[in-house]
Amino acid sequence: MRKIRILRIIARLNIGGPAIHTILLTEGLDNKQFESLLVCGSTDKYEGDMFYYAREKGLNPIYIPELKRELNFFNDIIAFKKIYKIIKNENPNLIHTHTAKAGTLGRLAGILYNLFTHPNKRVKLIHTFHGHVFSGYFNILQTKIFILVERFLGSFSYKIITVSESVKKELLSLHICKEDKIEVIPLGFELNKFLVIPSRNSAVLSVGIIGRLVPIKNHRLFLEAAAKVFADLPALRLEFKIIGDGKLRKELEEYARRLNMVSTVNFLGWQQDLVSVYSGLDIVALTSLNEGTPVSLIEAMASGRAVVTTDVGGVRDLLGKEINVANKLKGDFKVMERGIMVKSRNYFNFANALIFLLQNKKLREDIGLEAKNFVKDNFRKERLIKDIENLYKNIMICT
Repeated sequence: MRKIRILRIIARLNIGGPAIHTILLTEGLDNKQFESLLVCGSTDKYEGDMFYYAREKGLNPIYIPELKRELNFFNDIIAFKKIYKIIKNENPNLIHTHTAKAGTLGRLAGILYNLFTHPNKRVKLIHTFHGHVFSGYFNILQTKIFILVERFLGSFSYKIITVSESVKKELLSLHICKEDKIEVIPLGFELNKFLVIPSRNSAVLSVGIIGRLVPIKNHRLFLEAAAKVFADLPALRLEFKIIGDGKLRKELEEYARRLNMVSTVNFLGWQQDLVSVYSGLDIVALTSLNEGTPVSLIEAMASGRAVVTTDVGGVRDLLGKEINVANKLKGDFKVMERGIMVKSRNYFNFANALIFLLQNKKLREDIGLEAKNFVKDNFRKERLIKDIENLYKNIMICT
């Protein structure tokens, strides 16, 4: 039986869910049925590079230095030509793209390839939306242009994958493609190392946030909420940790100084030992303006840590139903089965949610245990690989 050849393309292997996802799929698919080749571009200098993780998995990705996140006509043309050449040389059955830039250039190259090749050799195009760039990233005009581009590409895509039902609903509301093209396949990770992290019992309560220091992650809200928590709970020993790096680091460090939080907020940069990171936290926060399904929340939940997060993207699909709890503070936040959810852009309510959890150890533990059981059953890499293998085989059977 001839193997199914997969060309997988991602803009960059920066620290985060999409990079882990693509590496695990490239390495994990059954090599008796599939041949996988991974193509990636350049990371920004502040992002943190996961090329090491690909190497650990025995992968040797094809590197295109001109394939970058930022829009640059000259670089994008070169990257497009190189992707097209790889397609011609490899003659894959499926091109599976991840992230917006790779999704655009990879699918355009696939469309061009199909125009000039024999019908029997035409490639099927698949794209995964790990989130989307239609909110919080660009101005109104740019966003409209990107939506039109995605509609065009969606018309040539055989399948569109989303990582949550919420992202699927958002894509349908924007008419990116027809519903029958969309498959919801949640993320999957190597969670065993997090599942065995013990509960924390320290005199110092620690709240952390993990991610790139860029505007879409809205770390300013985290700092503002931290300042309110610190002022409102003077009797508690508190610390706040920011794990990650990015172009806003100096600006955020200055903002922490202005809030008189220098001694309480620690900027730790990127950390490879994430087990130690989650072991040292009581609560994991996420303040983003837009998300798909954030890996930091899944890892935190696997570690049994309670999470407080803004209500964006696929986050609500992680947290379950709202529950009634006693002595809930006034404030616009919801206590869910597996975390606390707050409307975006409101530091006051975010701070109240943190205060409520910091004062309720039993609730933190209950939410953390419920979260651990949920992600253990739903976000393992084995499930992800099986789902993707079945999708690929069904596509080939139908063609």
